[in-house]
Amino acid sequence: MKVLLIGGTGKISMAISRQLLKEGHELYLINRGSRNHELDHIADTSPVYLTGDVHREEEMNRLLDGLQFDAVADFIAFDRSDLERDYRLFHGKTRQFLFISSASAYQKPLANYRITESTPLANPYWEYSRKKIEGEDYLMHLYRTEQFPITIVRPSSTYDERSIPTGIHGSKGSFSIIKRILSHKPVIIHGDGTSLWTITHNSDFARGFIGLLGNIHAIGETVHITSDETVTWNQIYAILADALGCPDFKSVHISSEFLAACGKQYDMEGALLGDKANSVVFDNSKLKQLVPGFTAVKRADQGIRETVQYILSHPECQVEDPEFDIWCDKVIAAREAALASLL
Repeated sequence: MKVLLIGGTGKISMAISRQLLKEGHELYLINRGSRNHELDHIADTSPVYLTGDVHREEEMNRLLDGLQFDAVADFIAFDRSDLERDYRLFHGKTRQFLFISSASAYQKPLANYRITESTPLANPYWEYSRKKIEGEDYLMHLYRTEQFPITIVRPSSTYDERSIPTGIHGSKGSFSIIKRILSHKPVIIHGDGTSLWTITHNSDFARGFIGLLGNIHAIGETVHITSDETVTWNQIYAILADALGCPDFKSVHISSEFLAACGKQYDMEGALLGDKANSVVFDNSKLKQLVPGFTAVKRADQGIRETVQYILSHPECQVEDPEFDIWCDKVIAAREAALASLL
């Protein structure tokens, strides 16, 4: 297949690019080129790099002149205006257009913890999710009225070798949580840590996603791609601490509502009340019907251990966040002071 990825080197899409190259597909990438070098020795052929800013439509029209694709996937589209641009760029140029939406678009609070693609979409807590919903509505309208060949994909919490799936983190990523554990400092876990969650390794996501490419049964459909494994947040943090050699780490449980109120600078209302504070169990029956034989094979403990090993051996992934670390200390101190005042 001849496939174009807008992005193609991010947390989710890098694994897809790698696998497409290994399978011998003709891969094109539109991005700014910051990690393209990591794909140059995956297979005998490298991707075709259309280096540029997709937001500059005239520039993109020149780069895309005369090109036709079997599938185009946009991993960085955020709102309807991005998709309106994509429609202008790719209408008549692709046999399939895939929009990467988000499982956070499913209704909050949930009426049923088990989620299928027919679960209603509504998220009053997170603008990010509402923008994704708006984008989905726009594309479905194009499919119904103009037969634009769309497929909507909803990832949930997906991670790679450079990122640890944590409930909360600062603006510089999740390494700050690793450092707190290694420094024997208490770590905040939202709620009581018993809510159910699903984390998906990007290598598993890639296999499900590639199975949708060129798939005539996926046209006009919406599908989420997640692991079938369900873990609690307490288990996720325990796995992380054990992988770091600190199984006796100290956790501090703080309500999601409190964290959302005092963590506005980190958009915790959206990230928690609009997403991670809710128990979710994904039903992947639709994906398995569209992609026979698909199953996620990377368990949470396996994936987290591999990620920890990678981060600790790659200094460029060890981005410290002293501002978030101080914020954690303040929140924990406020909790301890409140408890002490009641004793």
